[in-house]
Amino acid sequence: MNLKTVFDLNVLEIKNIGDNLIVIARMPLSELIRDFDDQLKSVSAGYASFSYELDGEEEADVEKLEILVVNEIIPALTRIVSRKDLEREGRATVERLKELLPKEQWTQPIQAKSMGRIIARETIPAMKKLLGSFGKTGGDRTRKMKLWKKQKRGKEKLKEMAKVRIPPETFREILKK
Repeated sequence: MNLKTVFDLNVLEIKNIGDNLIVIARMPLSELIRDFDDQLKSVSAGYASFSYELDGEEEADVEKLEILVVNEIIPALTRIVSRKDLEREGRATVERLKELLPKEQWTQPIQAKSMGRIIARETIPAMKKLLGSFGKTGGDRTRKMKLWKKQKRGKEKLKEMAKVRIPPETFREILKK
């Protein structure tokens, strides 16, 4: 794995001092905050270390990325992302949320929104209640169809009142890279 492909890294100078290598580079602070230390340790098998100093401020090409769960914006997942990484970040977050959130009695659309448009979407399907197969339990098929319709109406009512609660562990998992 190459650090330059993982991060927005602008290498300015590389120096050899004995067996050691010193790399002087510029990178956005957001890249450093996200996961730079872990990635650097992974690439160097734990031998690398780094120090940094702030070099000033520059204008950045960024957009606001909002995550919606059941058409409700989740403020804790809203963040500012580089425009070039916007779609990738949105898709990755939505897919990760689909894995982490539990199924409910109703379908849960999960969407990533930026610049007034949806850039990624996944849906967590509703839990289904099995009413038994027709051949094993006996009974009339029309009775089971009636029960399914009743269940469907109940789920629609439940969906109208639905509030999604996201546990704190899910937020921690989402923030991991």
